[in-house]
Amino acid sequence: MLANALEHLVRGIVDNPEDVSVRSRSGHRGTSLEVRVHPDDLGRVIGRSGRTAKALRAVIGALAGRQSVRIDLVEA
Repeated sequence: MLANALEHLVRGIVDNPEDVSVRSRSGHRGTSLEVRVHPDDLGRVIGRSGRTAKALRAVIGALAGRQSVRIDLVEA
């Protein structure tokens, strides 16, 4: 559910939504979500001073509740 929500949010931000993919991995420290975007869209997803990335982390953290979630942004 978290991966789908994050993918939906990121696709709304970028210029190349077809290049967005989110991979979820569970580990002993919690869930890790890896977001891959087109290289031209990486700055757009990070935002000025990281504001957009922080906002995405806040929304996904709220959806996760007590579950620990880490979000990594990677260019495809």
